[in-house]
Amino acid sequence: MVEKHTIIITVMNNPGVLARISGLLFQRGYNIESAIAAPTEDPEIYKVIIVVQESDEHIEQIVKQLNKLIGTIRVVDISHKDNYIVREYIILKLGVQQKYRTDLLELARHFNAHAIDIETDHIIIELSGNPRKIDRFIELVRPFGIKEYVRSGEFAMSEYQKSKKGEKNGN
Repeated sequence: MVEKHTIIITVMNNPGVLARISGLLFQRGYNIESAIAAPTEDPEIYKVIIVVQESDEHIEQIVKQLNKLIGTIRVVDISHKDNYIVREYIILKLGVQQKYRTDLLELARHFNAHAIDIETDHIIIELSGNPRKIDRFIELVRPFGIKEYVRSGEFAMSEYQKSKKGEKNGN
């Protein structure tokens, strides 16, 4: 069964690491739904978070292949863990008419979204949350007139779990 998987790849911060990851997936015919690469608390180490829709069997192969790439420290498919948090960030520009601005801002407040720029012909709003919340917000503000938006793609982290004897925390 094909399902959405979030894979976290911990890598050394070296040139070409993202190209190697995307190239590996491309060569095997897998499509990346989203990808984010960002530094960690150690500037020498980055985390690349990719989202792909594949069967468990293909995900297992992808994880094995990613582990073999130069500069890879660790690969974790967190999709089957019970305790993980997925978030996404979006910035939307809406061409809302003056008379509907109060309604839009009230809706934004309900979603804990924030207006970050207000001009005479548009409002820019930011929102973070789980992808379903982002999708619902987009659908509800669409009638106000979306001019454009940018989504970050999904990023995720395992929740802290009390370690068992002999395991590292959070693993």
